[in-house]
Order: sequence, then structure tokens, then C-alpha cells
Amino acid sequence: MSFFNTSAPLSAELVERLRKVTLAVFDVDGVLTDGHLNFLPDGTEVKSFNTLDGLGIKLLQQAGIETAIITGRCSPQVELRAKALGITYLIQGREDKLVALKEVWAQSEHGSDTTAYIGDDWPDLGAIRAVAFGATVPNGHPLMLEYAHWCTQRAGGAGAGREFCEQILSARGQLESLLGEYL
Repeated sequence: MSFFNTSAPLSAELVERLRKVTLAVFDVDGVLTDGHLNFLPDGTEVKSFNTLDGLGIKLLQQAGIETAIITGRCSPQVELRAKALGITYLIQGREDKLVALKEVWAQSEHGSDTTAYIGDDWPDLGAIRAVAFGATVPNGHPLMLEYAHWCTQRAGGAGAGREFCEQILSARGQLESLLGEYL
């Protein structure tokens, strides 16, 4: 069960894949943000993150799932957000997302069959196709829907990351017990 109004239920095969997930990987622009690039007059980039996503990431970590960010842009805001959330792996400035993901696998005990990845555009395609569970967002590039296993109902920057987290936790049977800590 996910608390978000998700689309059709996942197939038994996808639920089984999600049960094995030990690493959740997030793109930033278009997934954890709405994809808009905002700049101050001095050229400083400003990003807005959704707190729903932040709690979702922390819930994954409480459930023993490591987290990673792989993003094409370099941003001090992403570094600060990753540090504040306790993200295990942060790789910035990389359009070769699959190569970057393989680097994470090489320095960890994770692999393709234990990884879930969410992205929104062409640079994410290789990673989405290589993992056990590849997800996208409805405001991403339409081609992503062809290759992703699943699409969130919420847009990037509007809780899509949380929905992704809850799908993982739900398939692993951990979502309701985590909620119990707040009741």
C-alpha cells in the first residue's frame, strides 16, 4: 500500500524486484526539483526541494536502504541537501548516469538487481534500463515512459520522490510499520 494515489497496481514481478532493493538512486533536476533553473542576478543558482521527498528518503534510510544522487549539474545546494538528508553517495556533474551508477556499485555491495532509480530525461535512460526498478515522473520526457517500469502520479519537485520511496517501502512490507512510529 502506498499513501499516494498511485496508478495501476504493480505486477507481482515488479513487487518482487522492489523487495530486493537496497539502493535507491535519485536524479535531481526534474525529479527532486521541478526542473526549473533559477538564477540570482549574481549568477547563483537556486533550487527548491520538496520536504515530502526529504522525509521519504529518510524513511528509506530507516528501513536500511542506502540512497544516492546522480545529477548532471553541479550545485552547492544539492551538496547541502544531500548532506542534510544523509545521502550515502553523491555524484554531480555527470551526464553519463549509467557509468556513474556503475561507479557506485563498484564501491558498494549493491548491484543492478538491488537498485531502484528515478529519472526524467534521456541521460537517465541507461540507468533506468540497467536496474531492477526504473521509475520516471509525469513531467519528464515522454520517451521515459517507454523504458521506465513505473511512473509516479506526482510531478518532479511535487512529491514524486516520496511516491517512489513509498513504492519501495510498500513492496518490502515496511511502509505501515514506519507510519506506526508517527502515530
